[in-house]
Amino acid sequence: MIIPAIDLINGRCVRLYKGDFNQRTDYDEDPIDVAKRFAAEGAERMHIVDLDGAKHGKSSQSDLIMKIAAESGLKVQTGGGIRDLSQIQRLLDGGIDRVVVGSLSVTNPQMVKFWLNEVTPSKIVVALDVNLDENGVPFPATRGWLEAGKRSLWEILDDYSGSGLNTVLITDIGRDGVLGGSNVDLYKEVQSNYPTLNVITSGGVGSIKDVKALKALKPHGIIIGKALYENKFSVSDAVAC
Repeated sequence: MIIPAIDLINGRCVRLYKGDFNQRTDYDEDPIDVAKRFAAEGAERMHIVDLDGAKHGKSSQSDLIMKIAAESGLKVQTGGGIRDLSQIQRLLDGGIDRVVVGSLSVTNPQMVKFWLNEVTPSKIVVALDVNLDENGVPFPATRGWLEAGKRSLWEILDDYSGSGLNTVLITDIGRDGVLGGSNVDLYKEVQSNYPTLNVITSGGVGSIKDVKALKALKPHGIIIGKALYENKFSVSDAVAC
């Protein structure tokens, strides 16, 4: 499934370069109009990140995100600054299909495991945004990618074994917003090591060739952001390829 992305700062669509808040591109189009356009082009689901929430640890654009979901008709998964169960319930009650948990899935896995049990695993996506060390080992970062992680991706995923977790979103930060191609080998390794997990890929898609390479893996979803805003191709192109 092709999942177009909107990253929000102060209610506007932006894209970051390698997760750097100081290297951002702002887009003038209203996020609701963007979502409606993606829906018209054949998208069924959308990924929305509250970057203000991710940076400051407190979701701050929930009302807008719920409005985008309602007016676009898309199934929306969203994250950024999710810190407690009441936030998750409010989003789900407000029409959001799935809630994406990032930093806390690394720093407080016991809490996230509790949420998985309370809410139901199908409604929570664990997002692990990784930097590769000098040996190529992926380490998830936290707090809007501002803080480096101390446990590897594999240690964290092992820790979630038996928790009910069924969907993970993996982003290679070094490729995000670069349009230089996705880390297909990383996603393939995750699928091989954890065959029961639904894997959503994110980061690096810059061409239809990249989309085809990811589709060959048959992932649960392929998130695409900057390439769509830079008109490298359309959602309909990605769906059809």
